[in-house]
Amino acid sequence: MLKVNISRPEFPINSSCINLTSMSSNAWDSRDETVLGSVPPPSPETPEKSTVRLQEAPPKPEETEAEPFMDSSLFAHWGQDLSPENRRAAFKQFQYYGYNAYLSDRLPLDRATPDLRPAGCKNLTFSENLPQISIAFIYVNEALSVILRSIRSAIDRTPAHLLKEIILVDDHSNNEELREKLSKYVEEMNQQKPGFIKTVRHSKQEGLIRSRVSGWRAATAPVVALFDAHVEFSTGWAEPVLNRIKEDRKIIISPSFDNIKYDTFEIMQYMLTAQSFDWQLWCRYMNPRQSWWKRENTTAPIKSPALIGCFIVDRLYFEEIGLLDEGMEVYGGENVELGIRAWQCGGSVEVLPCARVAHIERAHKPYTGDLAKHVRRNALRVAEVWMDEFKNHVYMAWNVPLEDSGIDIGDISDRKALRKRLQCKTFRWYLVTAYPEMRTYPDNIAYGVLQNSIKPEICVDQGPTPHNIPILYICHGFTPQIAFYTRNELIHVGNLSPTTEDEENRCLVDVNSQPRLIDCAYAKAKRMKMHWHFAQGGSIQNRKTNRCLEVQENSNNDFGYHLVLQQCSGQSWSITNFYRNITT
Repeated sequence: MLKVNISRPEFPINSSCINLTSMSSNAWDSRDETVLGSVPPPSPETPEKSTVRLQEAPPKPEETEAEPFMDSSLFAHWGQDLSPENRRAAFKQFQYYGYNAYLSDRLPLDRATPDLRPAGCKNLTFSENLPQISIAFIYVNEALSVILRSIRSAIDRTPAHLLKEIILVDDHSNNEELREKLSKYVEEMNQQKPGFIKTVRHSKQEGLIRSRVSGWRAATAPVVALFDAHVEFSTGWAEPVLNRIKEDRKIIISPSFDNIKYDTFEIMQYMLTAQSFDWQLWCRYMNPRQSWWKRENTTAPIKSPALIGCFIVDRLYFEEIGLLDEGMEVYGGENVELGIRAWQCGGSVEVLPCARVAHIERAHKPYTGDLAKHVRRNALRVAEVWMDEFKNHVYMAWNVPLEDSGIDIGDISDRKALRKRLQCKTFRWYLVTAYPEMRTYPDNIAYGVLQNSIKPEICVDQGPTPHNIPILYICHGFTPQIAFYTRNELIHVGNLSPTTEDEENRCLVDVNSQPRLIDCAYAKAKRMKMHWHFAQGGSIQNRKTNRCLEVQENSNNDFGYHLVLQQCSGQSWSITNFYRNITT
């Protein structure tokens, strides 16, 4: 029997949605861990229920030194009893896949999983004539056992009369062993039920976005589900989804996600959330609105501004609203764009608490390279097509010039034509209706890194969190160094706070002749010295104290200088971007 230890569900932190430019999250502090589906340390004798022999080592991984594996996070909660040889094998697979494929290969494909649905879900009744569903799994060089477990859980936990087919989309995996063994498995399955599993193989790597569209094109059921090939479905997940889409075909559905831990493969329950995004268009989780909580019905659909990634949609409706933007590259932003488009063009997005799916959150993504570069490009496409006068917020968040950005976002004429043809509403309407929690910054007039002419290779930086002391650091231009100057003469440094649920922005304040970063709302309430005169190429001078922010030599600092507030000596500052002239 599966051991379940329930204390309190985690607030989700989906690794696929981590902002790589800031590495910050909106997770709650002081939280108790809830781990479900505990499994013992693996042993080679664990019985395997598949007729396909699972691979126990990745295909031709790059050789690495043996020493680092002993301190790997993989072994923090698992594998202490493994021999050195098995540890080395497990570590190589971990490097290759970003999760514990060694353990996965030794777990049953049809392992039991906990039922994490709210209690009321078991009492719901659904229409007898639900539409059928096609489930498409997207993968590239995934561990065979993980793919097979995704397939097995879909078959075991979706009523047979509702599951029309499974589609495997291989985005040009270079693992011949994986291809051969998976082909054998598909052949065996199709002998029992001809045509039940379809395979789509790309001749070149297209990325997640186009791969999902490939999965949709191969589907024939009225409803299509587009999932990563590293998930496990919970009991009763399909019926509420299909029932809701039958009620309204213009709703795009996300399941409620739980976490398959990358090291132990335990299933961690996540709290019920909506899904949203920040101004860089990194996806994120957020609390359901108060109106949902007031219903006191945890089985009710949760209105959601956007999608995290995996989703279920009416197949024909998906085509009507333009599928995914295939002009985007690789990964990132497509889920946010789809959510925005659905809302603005007459549909909506919901998360269903009674449809739970567990998803592996990798420790690292071995296949992405410079993911932030692709997300940035995709985000700018979304901004230009859908965000109207708010598009500057995306440029600000990414520290990109509003004009002549130097980033080729591709041809967007067809997406603009789609918006016109569908007679979609404005982004302002979207913010009011679907995402009122989103903060906007109409008063920002300049943004980017702050550099002093004396030492231009170092920039103002927010410094280590949670401290409030700004520092000087080698310029890198990521979130901790992005400063914003407002029309009412405030300077805040660091993350552009995305929602009213998040911490306030931190403003530069003169505190007893020391530069400090203080919560802007707090500083305003306390009438602190937070207003600064700043002209491009000029000084940064506090309006009340007349002291200037300057750099001063300091041999104790790694870069030879530190920030001070002192009598103005004529030092000049520049900020990277501004879209209204800053004058004295």
